[in-house]
Amino acid sequence: MCENSLCCRPPKGVPPKWFKIRNCLRALRFRTRWLIIEYIGNGKKSTEEIYNYLLKKGEKLTKSGLYYHLSELKNAGIIEIAEYIERGGAPEKVWKLKTKKIVIDLLEAEEGD
Repeated sequence: MCENSLCCRPPKGVPPKWFKIRNCLRALRFRTRWLIIEYIGNGKKSTEEIYNYLLKKGEKLTKSGLYYHLSELKNAGIIEIAEYIERGGAPEKVWKLKTKKIVIDLLEAEEGD
């Protein structure tokens, strides 16, 4: 997550739990992202593998569009970089699920409450 951006830190007065829920909902609102999660599953998939899978599933997206979707899932804490593959030039990212379950405890108190 970024250090100073409002995309990753709650605005003043917004409880962190609310902000985390918002980020998860925001990250899961697109079919493409659900397909990415489904494809990664219990394993690891490279950016290229994910891109090719999405094309086969009929998704119409560019590489930069894929990077945007991966970034949103990463910022929400749903996926993470597992490793890098050296293929001559820039290393390729390999992704895995960071979490397989999202639980919302409606009664859990925030720190400082």
